[in-house]
Amino acid sequence: MTTFDKPGRRTAPSALVTGGSRGLGLSIARRLAGRGFVVTIVARDPGELERAAALLREEAGAEVRTAVCDVRDRTAVREVMRATHARDGLDTVVACAGVIQVAPVESIGAKEFDDALDVIFRGTVHTALEALPYLRRAKGRLALIGSVGGLLGVPHLLPYACAKAAVGTLGEGLRAEYQADGVSVTTVHPGLMRTGSHRQAEFGGDTGAEFGWFSALAGAPLVSMDADRAARRIVDAVVRRRTRLVLTPAAKAAQLAHGVAPALTTRLTAVATRLLPAPGGDGTLRQGHEAGAPRGPLARRLRAWGSARNDRAARRLNQTRPGPRTSS
Repeated sequence: MTTFDKPGRRTAPSALVTGGSRGLGLSIARRLAGRGFVVTIVARDPGELERAAALLREEAGAEVRTAVCDVRDRTAVREVMRATHARDGLDTVVACAGVIQVAPVESIGAKEFDDALDVIFRGTVHTALEALPYLRRAKGRLALIGSVGGLLGVPHLLPYACAKAAVGTLGEGLRAEYQADGVSVTTVHPGLMRTGSHRQAEFGGDTGAEFGWFSALAGAPLVSMDADRAARRIVDAVVRRRTRLVLTPAAKAAQLAHGVAPALTTRLTAVATRLLPAPGGDGTLRQGHEAGAPRGPLARRLRAWGSARNDRAARRLNQTRPGPRTSS
């Protein structure tokens, strides 16, 4: 089912962001609004969307629309694109909806891979295919949010990494096919960012330990990147019609190492994997707010130190309340 807020026509450029109710998607929507775009944010949870829209309107007086839509449903995505174009036009589309599952493969199953592919890859395919006819008329811009996880296999994030790898390939192919039509496709591969995603990500195996390492690294200074700064870089790249953007020095280094010496990089990754939590658990995935604390005083202090900034980002980026299984 798809619903829309109050309609209205504007002559300003129009942008649509899937996964725009929180996290990186919300930061991107904020930056687009700051550039004068009328922004439509798309997500599954109507309450979460309204909170996000209120934040954007309060902070910048932005012109914000909301659309409740599950990107896995191509018919619903088609209706969102049609209605947005009829109301505001459609110049720029950012596909940012996703899920994050953090667990060793032994502690999950094929369902988790299916879920990641459904939301991250098929959701991006639906968004791109339904947007492109409108973007071709406008000679517009399409951005697909991949990940450094899609550039190399990341242990304990394999469903996510596999789906993001498919998004990266999709972006490159679409860029080649639509460039002659005046449509630019920008594929973005961020590294770790302080988006508060640890609150909405799902954890399996030793859930407390998995939550501990992920939240610590995702918030650690020098390793992760501020979400608003990342959003500024992303919007700049989209507006300038860049082909590809890799964010964070760590992500760029990982990409380079894997490109130059993939076998060695895989061996080093295998060594690093030994530091991650061992498989276990009952096969149930739990969101970050219910994953539990890591065991041991040292692990708890490490988690508290690393994730303090990410916890602040969670409050700023609408990640603090439980929601459906869509993360950004």
